Amino acid sequence: MRYERIEKAVFLERPNRFIAYAEINGRKETIHVKNTGRCAELLRPRADIYVQKSDNPERKTKWDLIAVEKGSTMVNMDSQIPNRVVQEWIEGGGLFGEAPYVRPETTYGNSRFDLYVETRELENRKIFIEVKGVTLEENGVARFPDAPSERAVKHVEELCQAVKDGYEAYIIFVIQMKGIRYFTPNVDTQPAFGEALKKAKASGVNILAYDCQVTPDSIVLDEPVSVVLGNPILKEAAVPLIRWYREHKRDLPWRHDISAYRVWVSEIMLQQTRVEAVKPYYDRFLSKLPTVKDLAEVEEDQLLKLWEGLGYYNRVRNMQKAAQQIMVDFHGKFPETYEEILSLTGIGSYTAGAISSFAYGLPKPAVDGNVLRVVSRLLASEEDIMKASVRADIEKALEEVIPADAPGDFNQGLIELGAIVCVPNGEPKCEECPAAQLCQARAKGMETKLPVKAKAKARRIEKRTVLIFKDGDTLAIRKRPSKGLLAGLYELPNLEGHLTRKQVIEYSNSIGLAPIHVKKAEKAKHIFSHVEWHMIGYEIKVDELEKNCSEEMIFARKSELDEKYPIPSAFEAYRGSLI
Repeated sequence: MRYERIEKAVFLERPNRFIAYAEINGRKETIHVKNTGRCAELLRPRADIYVQKSDNPERKTKWDLIAVEKGSTMVNMDSQIPNRVVQEWIEGGGLFGEAPYVRPETTYGNSRFDLYVETRELENRKIFIEVKGVTLEENGVARFPDAPSERAVKHVEELCQAVKDGYEAYIIFVIQMKGIRYFTPNVDTQPAFGEALKKAKASGVNILAYDCQVTPDSIVLDEPVSVVLGNPILKEAAVPLIRWYREHKRDLPWRHDISAYRVWVSEIMLQQTRVEAVKPYYDRFLSKLPTVKDLAEVEEDQLLKLWEGLGYYNRVRNMQKAAQQIMVDFHGKFPETYEEILSLTGIGSYTAGAISSFAYGLPKPAVDGNVLRVVSRLLASEEDIMKASVRADIEKALEEVIPADAPGDFNQGLIELGAIVCVPNGEPKCEECPAAQLCQARAKGMETKLPVKAKAKARRIEKRTVLIFKDGDTLAIRKRPSKGLLAGLYELPNLEGHLTRKQVIEYSNSIGLAPIHVKKAEKAKHIFSHVEWHMIGYEIKVDELEKNCSEEMIFARKSELDEKYPIPSAFEAYRGSLI
């Protein structure tokens, strides 16, 4: 779009929304202001402006305000021009392809939308577009509206209805300048507009923003600008967070030779297990099962033995199912899209996001407990992070601010920050945090009170007696049922309740074992997700264990226990007796 009859002038004052006074060629002139918004940050006394002389000699105000210089930036202020700029862009092939039909000012329901578009493709798409000109900018952030607008909210709501009726709908924010980092709704001026945009996006309305190349006599739609409908603090934190992560990240084995398979293995292992504890398991697992194919084909007992000590054995069983799925559905190649990764057995949104962003550079969030804590503190959110809806909201908020050029470092930065700086159970190390100046919890003195986390339901307590039957250099173990707690693993025989020495001797005799010596072992406790085992134990030396026992047991030597049979960590306290 080009203008004619442009003159440079000096802004003097603006007595009301519609007119201003300016000095043009040494004379004070009255200027018509098309942009009736506030614009106080632009129209400052002695600012250089550009005006267009009217081609109507009968008009009372002979000049229109077109643009203003703000530092080194040229800002177009013609509120009547964004619609025309977008129409020219679409007719030139922007957004919808070659030569669509465009009609301005089209009525729908109780609103008149700025543009109606029909494509000339076979599907004949029908599209409503609402255009919003944006001139409010601060520190590279563009915002709209600069004054409350109930009409703007109404238009957004009408677009949602149009989507329900089968139309496509777009809101395009035309930022009438360059140098913009991102766009966000001006919730300080009108919170309702920001909420309306969120609901519109959720209902299928496309929300876009573009900056413009502006000169004194032209304006052209140029490049897309990020749209942040959530809290801008997360957007502002991205750059310092990535910089901090690259300088301070720990040297961990899964951060070398990154591949989707290696990321997957590490992430499943790291669930509810400390980083230092995982390292030897990770190396051992990959040395035996270096590829998806190896994992898909390994015998279950060997697989569980490799996992021994990590707990939550269903996770590694699900990994094998997923590996087999990859071999069949993806021809042995690890899938490369978020949706395909999410379709694998045992993979949820966190793991899918981690693999997608770490291995493939896809801008998908990876929200674990560390991230929930960091985000809750940054935003001073008092929402319960145990709620699925809260996690989903945080995932959405992060997805729209993930830098396209560094999604892996952004996600790992949040995780790392929560692991070593914004720590739980004590004072966070705010003095080391790259986002400390942005943190709302710190500003409000709430950092140790957040996040809000509902107390988990009390675990059921089960009393058990562990029996360590020994006969020379062999020891009794048995395989647990294929379903339920510790399914398919090998355990030390154990009974419900806390038995006395006399009861243990009676039980031993009842299954065909004659105790020679009974010694009480130490007490132990093991915590599962929903149950706690409170255990006592007895070491029982018997004669001819294997020949006389009526129970189905395996009589194993120490070498077999070490190499063949996976014993769950629930029995870790008794491992010293397994000789």
